[in-house]
Amino acid sequence: MTTPLPTRTLDDLLNQLAAKTPTPGGGAVASIVGALGTALGDMVLAYSINKKNLAEHKPTLTDAAARLSRARAVLLELAAEDESAYSLVNQLTKLPATDPRRADLPAATLTAAQVPLSCMAACNSVLDLLERLPAITNPYLSSDLAIAAILAEASARAAAWNVRVNLPGIKDAQVRESLTRECEKLLTGAIAAAGRIEQACRA
Repeated sequence: MTTPLPTRTLDDLLNQLAAKTPTPGGGAVASIVGALGTALGDMVLAYSINKKNLAEHKPTLTDAAARLSRARAVLLELAAEDESAYSLVNQLTKLPATDPRRADLPAATLTAAQVPLSCMAACNSVLDLLERLPAITNPYLSSDLAIAAILAEASARAAAWNVRVNLPGIKDAQVRESLTRECEKLLTGAIAAAGRIEQACRA
């Protein structure tokens, strides 16, 4: 029985990624990178919440910490969902064309595109939150805050590839176009937000 992704050791996860197996793959990695970004953002908050010179911002910082923790849980769940979704697509694709189970392939492919799109949406929410923090967090951790943003952006950029790779398997043109528009919108937003956060962290 496969160990649930969130409870695997780092060494086990890296070995599984390196192995000649379809899962876990790039989709799971994308969400895990986003989760790493939220954890780093939480560390910045941990070093900021009880600082005397930031006392007026404590309610905001405490709320931000709770939201980042929730986002981390969501991203880890999405990593597991992506692993499961692609595994199903991979299994169905290998079936003979005459196998009736192949009728499930369009729905499975749609799910395989929707999961990374959800990852992108989660990362955009994380970046929106991180963007409020440079001026009200411990300045000695500005580099960590910038890295958290970079990781969230990288997660969104990586997830975009996993949305796009599944689009050709979605036969409904309207659904395909809707996913494409949402993907590009979220990608543009993530890149812009991460750039603004990096700039603010340099100030």
